[in-house]
Amino acid sequence: MATDVQPVAPVAEVRVARRSLGHDLRAVKIVLHRELLRFYYDRTRMVSQLVQPVLYLLVLGTGLGSLVSGGGSVNLKTFIFPGVIAMSVMFTALFSAASIVWDREFGFLREMLVAPVSRTAIVVGKVLGGAVVATFQGVVILALAGLAGVPYDPVMLALLVVVMFVGAFTITAFGVVLAARIKKMQSFFGIMQMAMMPMMFLSGALFPLSGLPGWLSFLTRVNPLTYAVDPLRHVVFAHISASARLKARFNPGVTWFGWQVPPLVEIALVLVLGVALLGVAIAQFRRTD
Repeated sequence: MATDVQPVAPVAEVRVARRSLGHDLRAVKIVLHRELLRFYYDRTRMVSQLVQPVLYLLVLGTGLGSLVSGGGSVNLKTFIFPGVIAMSVMFTALFSAASIVWDREFGFLREMLVAPVSRTAIVVGKVLGGAVVATFQGVVILALAGLAGVPYDPVMLALLVVVMFVGAFTITAFGVVLAARIKKMQSFFGIMQMAMMPMMFLSGALFPLSGLPGWLSFLTRVNPLTYAVDPLRHVVFAHISASARLKARFNPGVTWFGWQVPPLVEIALVLVLGVALLGVAIAQFRRTD
């Protein structure tokens, strides 16, 4: 008895590219490039994140300048200029981390996580992208240095960019840690405001760190953002004309039990914290479904 045998169509072989260091580096580059493109085409975000720092510098600095007499070339705008840079970097870095929550809501994050690349590469690309974007925003604030009585010294500007990038890297990593488990944008912005405002006001961005009450002095020293603001202020005050008395008043630095912490140690602390937060973020994303 004859039977009809239907021919079986050949099955196409599917090959998944093997993971390698070069493959992961390319993934980091792609994620970073996506963050830069997203920032470049979102002009509203670019402008809106400049409004608050400019208001602090021009309105608050000018309005309260008569109450804080510095003398010479130092005034309140000069003092808060490094703090305004740090604030601009912090806001931009945390908003960059918010893109993770946005991607999760619209399903794009899941597509990234199931891609044949390491989740470590995705997190590193996100953090580096946010850090670059936040640093660029800080560079825009640097263009206003003349309005604050700060010279356009090339060495000073280069040092500020380096310090800004280290701070932006750490703050973005902190934001990614926050965003790793949050599923709604409303929840993220609520938590971000709760974490961001105390960090900003306790960092010495708007007031000197000398002569504070014991409890407030303690809070400023345990605030990580303090160690990002203080090096910025050291760099600025090293390149302006001011007496030793004024520098001691407006740029006292951070002390631990009477020992003044050098700016390089502060930058190293911020960088170590950023690497640790990056490790936490990577561990969280490896557990994310």
